[in-house]
Amino acid sequence: MRCDVGGRRVPAPTRERHVRLPAGRRVRRARRARRRRARRDGRAAEGAYSVCYVNGFQTQPGEGSRWLEDHPDLVLRDAAGEPVVDPDWPDELVLDPSTAQQRAGILEVLGPVVTGCADAGFDAVEIDNLDTWTRFDDAATGRIDEEGALRLAAAYVELAHDAGLAVAQKNAAEVAGLAHDELGFDLAVTEECAAYDECAAYTDVYADHVLQVEYTDALPAPFAAVCARDDRAPLTVLRDRDLVGPDDGTYVREQC
Repeated sequence: MRCDVGGRRVPAPTRERHVRLPAGRRVRRARRARRRRARRDGRAAEGAYSVCYVNGFQTQPGEGSRWLEDHPDLVLRDAAGEPVVDPDWPDELVLDPSTAQQRAGILEVLGPVVTGCADAGFDAVEIDNLDTWTRFDDAATGRIDEEGALRLAAAYVELAHDAGLAVAQKNAAEVAGLAHDELGFDLAVTEECAAYDECAAYTDVYADHVLQVEYTDALPAPFAAVCARDDRAPLTVLRDRDLVGPDDGTYVREQC
């Protein structure tokens, strides 16, 4: 199935298709922020709806020094001028998309990563950390301009669509309507929405185009009960927390 986006056709997920999210990604355990971490690596899985991951609003682990050396103006600063780190991921710096110049600089670095997802055969790209403007809103500790963040999100969407990719919203359930209707996101990828009772925030907006991932160590009920919920996504996957491969003894993957 494909959907029209400004005259272009981009792939959209359907409930019949197997969904592949990149394995080997560590998952945030702390407070309501449930984000996987990985680079775009490898190629899409043949026969599956494959979603590529791009950390669009923070730096990747191990890359903070490079950003500070090459792009210091693109990193969020606190009132003392110090780089701001994500307190839950202290190896990730927060990017600052507040000005047009900063957004252009971020896109210069990460734009090729987004388009590279298309080159690698992925169907869609999820842009992680859309919600940084809700988490960093104090000038003393680092403040991101909301409009700037949303403009960067819209730029990612346009870039991905031009490359033939669908674009998934990640995080910020409270702005799902705006993300879909105004910014142009095509689908949502949500982790543990059943655990936090926020699935309807996505399914009410994106309908069938929601990829829901739950984890074995945080299920609010047996997986069969999660699958029976009216507000769950048509594509709901249960995974082991560490997203290991099938050869690992802790591997879990179920889908409904």
